[in-house]
Amino acid sequence: MNLLVTGAAGFIGSTYVRTLLARDAPHAPDAPRVTVLDKLTYAGTLDNLELDHPRLTFVRGDIRDAELADKLMAEADQVVHFAAESHVDRSIAGAGDFVRTNVLGTQTLLDTALRHGVEPFLHVSTDEVYGSVASGSATEEDPLRPSSPYAASKASSDLLALAYHRTHGLDVRVTRCSNNYGPHQFPEKVVPLFVTNLLDGHPVPLYGEGLNVRDWLHVDDHCQGVELVRAKGRPGEIYNIGGGTELSNRELTALLLEACGADWDQVTHVEDRKGHDLRYSVDWTKARTELGYRPRHDFAAGLAATVAWYRDHRDWWEPLKRRASGEH
Repeated sequence: MNLLVTGAAGFIGSTYVRTLLARDAPHAPDAPRVTVLDKLTYAGTLDNLELDHPRLTFVRGDIRDAELADKLMAEADQVVHFAAESHVDRSIAGAGDFVRTNVLGTQTLLDTALRHGVEPFLHVSTDEVYGSVASGSATEEDPLRPSSPYAASKASSDLLALAYHRTHGLDVRVTRCSNNYGPHQFPEKVVPLFVTNLLDGHPVPLYGEGLNVRDWLHVDDHCQGVELVRAKGRPGEIYNIGGGTELSNRELTALLLEACGADWDQVTHVEDRKGHDLRYSVDWTKARTELGYRPRHDFAAGLAATVAWYRDHRDWWEPLKRRASGEH
């Protein structure tokens, strides 16, 4: 089987590919060949991939390139679609790339998958499409209330993907995950940003009073959930994938300060983000009861291991931070 995985030079996609290529990869007894399609934007790096693996093929390209997508889809049996612009702050500064990549890129892939009969088409999305959840947890049936341009572009691509199932019968499956953390995450997201800044003795920016609450999910657990949906999910269905650890940003900051041997003097309170959702929380009962999904990583242990990884892999993140800041 040939599996086409988009956006897999990034954080979550590359973790998923490494899992598939590992000898003990769950639900992969047929040892799939993996083709990675990635544009290698600022957040993607080939250092995340085992390029010499005999079952891995890397193709650099844009998911909006219809000719390239058609060529790769003609050789594929299934698709897992991670590729997306995903940083909320960047979407607030300019939404164009988010609409073009997340919506039009997804549409290009759906068209080519339909043309070649490639299914399932697993579309990876986010809990942010539900908007702020005042109490309880969002279920897959809840309405979508995205706040940021990023979340709106992902909600649009979700609906587009599901429409291809309802209109054309394409086997589309959608996952919506909570906040991921773990190794190989680009250092613009809160955990690697704070850890790498603190390791260098630099201040960290905390939005407002730090009261915004997020559910934290180890990237390995997310990839476990994605693979369960690919292997056993139902066509046309949505599956929430949560971590079960809700923390305010202030609580998370305290944990990261402690892990890095720093104190609150290194925290700078900054003006809150526009349209900042107060709380995200997803109900993952459906994935648990239908697919047997359960997070395996204890958050305290997972966070400690993540901090240790960044401490030990300066050669990975320092060039990325220099590149993102425009330094050479």
